[in-house]
Amino acid sequence: MKSWIDHLKVYEPGKPIEEVARELGFDDLESIIKVASNENEWGPSPKAIEAMQKNALEMHRYPDGGSFYLRHHLAKHLNVEPNQILFGNGSNELIVFLAHLFLEPGKALVMAEQAFAVYALATKLYQGELIQVPMQNYTHDLDSMLRAITPDTKLIALVNPNNPTGTAVEPDALIQFVRAVPKHVVVIIDEAYIEIMPSHLRGDSLSLIRDGTENVIILRTFSKGYGLAGLRIGYGVANRTWIERLNRVRQPFNVNAMAQIAAIAAIDDTEYLEKTSHLTQQGCQFLTDEIEKLGFETVPSAANFIMVKIGEGRRWFEDLQREKVIVRPLDGYGLPDHIRITVGTLKQNKRTVEAIRFIQQKR
Repeated sequence: MKSWIDHLKVYEPGKPIEEVARELGFDDLESIIKVASNENEWGPSPKAIEAMQKNALEMHRYPDGGSFYLRHHLAKHLNVEPNQILFGNGSNELIVFLAHLFLEPGKALVMAEQAFAVYALATKLYQGELIQVPMQNYTHDLDSMLRAITPDTKLIALVNPNNPTGTAVEPDALIQFVRAVPKHVVVIIDEAYIEIMPSHLRGDSLSLIRDGTENVIILRTFSKGYGLAGLRIGYGVANRTWIERLNRVRQPFNVNAMAQIAAIAAIDDTEYLEKTSHLTQQGCQFLTDEIEKLGFETVPSAANFIMVKIGEGRRWFEDLQREKVIVRPLDGYGLPDHIRITVGTLKQNKRTVEAIRFIQQKR
């Protein structure tokens, strides 16, 4: 075996409800709430559910390896060309594709220190050099990231909104940043939460693709706004040449048939998407207000979660589990005093706040 594999870190996902129940001896799974993994608590569009039900009996067939119908449907929705889109088993898979394509010993990826961990993991997987730039007020420091670029830099990742901090870059600043990056560096704009961002922060990063910018790829997912996390489907949008090259490292049938069917239906249900976006933003504000009333500091969020500076985050994570509330500790991101809380339904949000208040009063 390759000796360096033993030194790779393993991604720590949010704990499943079933695992917490087993560990702590809880019998009633329905009494546990999980607000740890930034899932969409309103679930998939009814149209997506109907489409899946209609096609369930066809799951003995292999999926369309090129996602032809979904690719053309999404291209029309985004106003790009079908050959500018590539699908992955979640956008995570596309991050690994990009590392596979560009990184090797001596070649570097630049990212913010507290940005999505999979970029660092993928870089190490291909033995690339990882250049992490300190954030400024929990936000990408674009000027410092530009200064961190070297002749050996191949990729630079901008997660917007950022996970786990929830902060977003101003749309105009993002475009200016991309235009300032040297042409030998490919800019990854990770927009996993784009559909649930406040509209004034979304901008139009796809205009870079339409304008012919060659050194940019935009990553998005159906996991967050569309509520299809369990189906694992994400996509990248870039110029045709990069899509063709990424296809060369893609394995056949990487996107399952049910995911393709559900995604086509979900795209068309704009009313449901707008509803969940509105409810998410309402919930985010509720959590922010109520947790700040308890005396804790929150970070302004443009996503479906908030980051809370609570002190001894791992201890709070463990104590909240005992109250049947699963959150995410952030010590793995170098934020030991913080936790991340996913926005849920109003009932879930109230339950989370009450659990925090109860623990605070006990201490």
